Amino acid sequence: MLSWRGWYDTLLKPGWTPSPMVIGIIWTFIYPIIIVTYSIAFWRIAHGKLRHMALYPLIINLIANAAFTYIQFGLKNLTFATADIIIVWLTIIWSIAAMWHQARVLAYWQFPYLAWVTIASILQISITLANR
Repeated sequence: MLSWRGWYDTLLKPGWTPSPMVIGIIWTFIYPIIIVTYSIAFWRIAHGKLRHMALYPLIINLIANAAFTYIQFGLKNLTFATADIIIVWLTIIWSIAAMWHQARVLAYWQFPYLAWVTIASILQISITLANR
C-alpha cells in the first residue's frame, strides 16, 4: 500500500501544481490568519458584538477544512475531497458576508484565505478530473 505521499506523487497534476513544501509554507501563513480572525469572531459573537448567524459558516468551515486532509490523503477520495474544498470555499464567502457589516476588518482578513482556497480548489478540481 502506498503512503499518502507515494499516492499523491502518482496522480496526474497540472504543470502549475505547487510542491507539497510550497503548499505547506502557504498554509503556515494562512492558518494563523484563520486562528486569529476566527478567535476574534467567536469572542465577538459570545459578547453580542457580532450576529450569531456568523457562527454557522465559521464552524462549518473549520470542520470542512480539518476534514480535507483526511479525505484527500487518508481516504484518498478525490471526488469527496473536491466536494469538501468547495464547502470550504463557499463558507469563506459566507463568513465574509456574515461579518461584513459588523466586523469588516475580520472580513477583509479572510481574503488571503479565500484567494488561497480558490487556487487550491481549482487545483483540486483539475487533479480530480485528470484522474477519473
